[in-house]
Amino acid sequence: MNSIATPARLSTASSTFEAEFKARLHWSADTDAGIEQRVADILADVQQRGDVAVLDYTARFDGLQASAVAELELTQAELKAAFDALPDVQRSALESAARRVRSYHEAQKKASGESWSYRDADGTLLGQKVTPLDRVGIYVPGGKAAYPSSVLMNAIPAHVAGVGEIIMVVPTPKGEKNALVLAAAYVAGVTRAFTIGGAQAVAALAYGTATVPKVDKITGPGNAYVASAKKRVFGVVGIDMIAGPSEILVLADGSTPPDWVAMDLFSQAEHDELAQSILLCPDAAYIDQVQASINRLLPEMPRRDIIAKSLTDRGALILTRSMEEACDISNLIAPEHLEVSSRESHLWEPLLRHAGAIFLGAFTSESLGDYCAGPNHVLPTSGTARFSSPLGVYDFQKRSSLIEVSQTGAQTLGQIASVLAHGEGLQAHARAAEMRLKPKN
Repeated sequence: MNSIATPARLSTASSTFEAEFKARLHWSADTDAGIEQRVADILADVQQRGDVAVLDYTARFDGLQASAVAELELTQAELKAAFDALPDVQRSALESAARRVRSYHEAQKKASGESWSYRDADGTLLGQKVTPLDRVGIYVPGGKAAYPSSVLMNAIPAHVAGVGEIIMVVPTPKGEKNALVLAAAYVAGVTRAFTIGGAQAVAALAYGTATVPKVDKITGPGNAYVASAKKRVFGVVGIDMIAGPSEILVLADGSTPPDWVAMDLFSQAEHDELAQSILLCPDAAYIDQVQASINRLLPEMPRRDIIAKSLTDRGALILTRSMEEACDISNLIAPEHLEVSSRESHLWEPLLRHAGAIFLGAFTSESLGDYCAGPNHVLPTSGTARFSSPLGVYDFQKRSSLIEVSQTGAQTLGQIASVLAHGEGLQAHARAAEMRLKPKN
């Protein structure tokens, strides 16, 4: 197939820009009704029949036969054997990436994940106690779409947070196990791992079965069935987010080699036909150079058909009036990945308010963040970076308020609480506070 990529060419100076821009950004997060019903049935079945249902669905969807779910559990010895059997270059890369990811999240824990308290003037203690979740589940795509980096990005911050047990589920269609995924689980400190996937794996983690332990939170990417299942079990367990297609937005001033920018656009487009890659630049000649690079480099790409469809259907090369305007548009998009490919990237960074991750400078390709820079690659998509954050240590912790009111403090706070409680018509609340007041002479 002779693939051609023709991203939309837009200009902010055009009177039709706003409508064209909105049409290009539009993506429906609605799940197919058939998928929703099928997922609902699977969740209910696993909740009722437990291991038996998990075995049935694993045989049906993954072609993996087992007489007990225990047969689908990977032992620590198997994980270590997979790690030991890796070629030296892969083993070294995996360990180096894990070290960087762990180092970043340890710094994150120190900055935002510690308990604190203070006493006010009357001796009352107020504070916050931060504790890790007891047990979490991480979903990892398996089979042909195997992502060891997802294991690192989900398990390591949970481990750093102090989570007691990390349960990994990974589908292995027809028994196809990915050695790098298993090795990553060993490196990242996964406690237990099961070769199950799909909505049935999410259900097993959410409700628990005789073999798969119930978790407190489920994180990690998956297909439409997995996303729908996570959405449905939220409330029974916590979840990280409902992720849409991957996105990259490049703000370029024309100083970066156009081949680099073209390849960065490819790096997200190759994920999925629905992925979105957008370039914002005030230099029309440079945009032409990037399009020429796209045309020249695309035939070399193994996933060129996916890239071509993604760029043609959802990609855009947008001419802006200035870099300042490009920053404004970026804030409207709130992209998952935002590259500032500029000589003066730190000049523009303060103008950027909404993004999952910001990559500063021409040498900072988004792909480095995906694998080994250190920050988490699980990021908010579809504009949710306006109110959401990357996965982090804080997602595997919870916070309890600490309150210890002194006798002196109770005299002041009790009177305030009494007034407000009476105002709300909650007399028992008021009386509970009043009983601690010293009798007036």
